[in-house]
Amino acid sequence: MYAFEYHRPTSIKEAAGLIGQVEDAKFLAGGHTLLPTMKLRLAGPANLIDLGQIAELRGIERTDDTLTIGAMTKHVEVANAAEVKEAIPALAELAELIGDPHVRNRGTIGGSIANNDPSADYPAACLALNATIVTNRRKIAADDFFQGIFTTALEEGEIITQIAFPIPSQAAYAKFRNPASRYALVGVFVAKHADGVRVAVTGAGSNGVFRPNDMEQALSGNFTPEALDGVVVPEAEMNSDIHADAAYRAHLVGVMARRAVQAAVARG
Repeated sequence: MYAFEYHRPTSIKEAAGLIGQVEDAKFLAGGHTLLPTMKLRLAGPANLIDLGQIAELRGIERTDDTLTIGAMTKHVEVANAAEVKEAIPALAELAELIGDPHVRNRGTIGGSIANNDPSADYPAACLALNATIVTNRRKIAADDFFQGIFTTALEEGEIITQIAFPIPSQAAYAKFRNPASRYALVGVFVAKHADGVRVAVTGAGSNGVFRPNDMEQALSGNFTPEALDGVVVPEAEMNSDIHADAAYRAHLVGVMARRAVQAAVARG
């Protein structure tokens, strides 16, 4: 690991000011991606700005139709929060499936979304739930936020402050995990809204998280697992690596989608 200067602001304003005052700076949330890459000397920022002491970036709040979660809220807090379990139980279950206890007690929802790892779970939840990512500068619809593998709409120095999730009538997440890392080989989040069904797939697409339109159309007309009979995702759009080839991932998308719909229907 290369030497760096460590900063610990206590407000969003202070953090945003620091990023413009120091050179070659990176924001630090849970650190589960940035710190390992620094240890391997694959990254060497001269300054780290730790967001961990900014109280206004934490917290969970529910209104009649929206669940809002602060960006520095940890996975374990999302998994255990009564507000999340009541409003969007699928989101709590998703958080419980992330990594292991160490990861869940350090990792944050905002850090995961900002990183946009192609196998991360939260991007699928954001897309399927039609979330709004709120930053210190603006509000960004999830459909516009995720732009490719490790790529988002965030601009230099922009900080995610919270994520607002509209509360669906039904939702569920089904994940086929890598047995070692627990990352999603394929994860499918399904959410039924008043204006239709949204489906998001993580871990499978060659360009990161995506929405399969054919599945959404089929489920919007008939929200049952049987509605997906005959609906397939193109193998050519799937990722292929040492863990699973494109054909296997394409098959798993269909399997996980059916399981997610079945779980959502069973929950009622």
